[in-house]
Amino acid sequence: MEIQELADLGPDARRALFERDAGVEDAAETARDIVDRVRTEGDVALREFAREFDDVEVGNLDIADEVERAAEELDEDLLAHVERAAANVREFHEAQVPEDWRREFSPGRELGRRFRPIERVGVYVPGGAAAYPSSALMGVVPAKVAGVDHVAVCTPPADELNPATLAAIHVAGADAVYQVGGAQAIGALAYGTETVSSVQKIVGPGNRFVTAAKAAVRGDVEIDFLAGPSEVAVLADGTADPELVAAELVAQAEHDPNASVVAVTDDTDLAEAVVEEVDEQAAERDREDTIREALANDASAVLLARSMPEAVLFTEEYAAEHLVILAEDDEALLERITNAGSVFLGPHTPVAAGDYASGTNHVLPTGGGARVTGGLSVETFLRSTTVQRLSEEGLSDLRETVTALARTEGLDAHAESVEKRFESGDGE
Repeated sequence: MEIQELADLGPDARRALFERDAGVEDAAETARDIVDRVRTEGDVALREFAREFDDVEVGNLDIADEVERAAEELDEDLLAHVERAAANVREFHEAQVPEDWRREFSPGRELGRRFRPIERVGVYVPGGAAAYPSSALMGVVPAKVAGVDHVAVCTPPADELNPATLAAIHVAGADAVYQVGGAQAIGALAYGTETVSSVQKIVGPGNRFVTAAKAAVRGDVEIDFLAGPSEVAVLADGTADPELVAAELVAQAEHDPNASVVAVTDDTDLAEAVVEEVDEQAAERDREDTIREALANDASAVLLARSMPEAVLFTEEYAAEHLVILAEDDEALLERITNAGSVFLGPHTPVAAGDYASGTNHVLPTGGGARVTGGLSVETFLRSTTVQRLSEEGLSDLRETVTALARTEGLDAHAESVEKRFESGDGE
């Protein structure tokens, strides 16, 4: 990585930073074809795709028994860590559950709002041979906290499914589990097959084909959002430890060669030290090749601002999935930040804590999506209904306003539906 002057960034450099590409367009046609085949061919297509993409001969698509067995057989210490992480995620999301309410706003005009869970939800858990127990917890736990009756999980097949991921799915409380991965999993959850039951909403991270498939089914089912490669922005002043800044950049870079990692500061010495630290730390990591590829892409940079206000303005525009603030007055900087998926304050709050066990959700918007939406939460799995009751006095008070506006819009029947209430009785 090299230091770039924020004020001197050209149009191409700014475009690379602010238009992070998830690669969905390139995968769209293939994903649509896969989804269409699953929709028409069902389980047959799922098994063929498992053979083609995962090099696995799938027998039972439904692996609920295997999931339960994995939880029983997992190393006790590891299971305890999974359970602790699940408990923290559950506790945080339980604090989000909204209460129904209703109150009188004026005499005879009672209004309120109530919340009810979606009945059927699908959660995609990436993995196959890799271990992503955290993604199972982040998708399933908030859905169950919200009260979703049926939570189905799809995770890629493998000759030996990862026991930690399976155990986490069990601990999280999934109601159905299928060994189906990729775009085909999204198609199965959206439209159902002989084995996989269809759902109303699909959530969870995945590769670009999973994301493209979510785009393809959106409209027939709801989705959370279209997420791309992982990203982090570190906003730091001269008091920050360059080792910690670099550690956050390297940690996100090991996710994916297309990950976006950015540090922005107004301190030249810190910027120079971060560049050196990133190089040293990358050399010490097992996934060095992936890290260096991510650090070298056009969406990654160490940026030197002329002032902290300029650094904050950049951070706001960048709208990072993960935002780390390492500064003397981090709370003051936080007050000036609106656009971020999840914020990590202070030297003892690494993004990894939120990824796994602090309790917040790690399924977050990328590519600037934090400008308009937040991450997965209990609200993701709820729908709200407004409720109202008007007394005769309450309707009488609104009578002229409602009928005047209705007739202005040429909707005479609307006006008459009000007037009918006053054609006889005391309301005459």
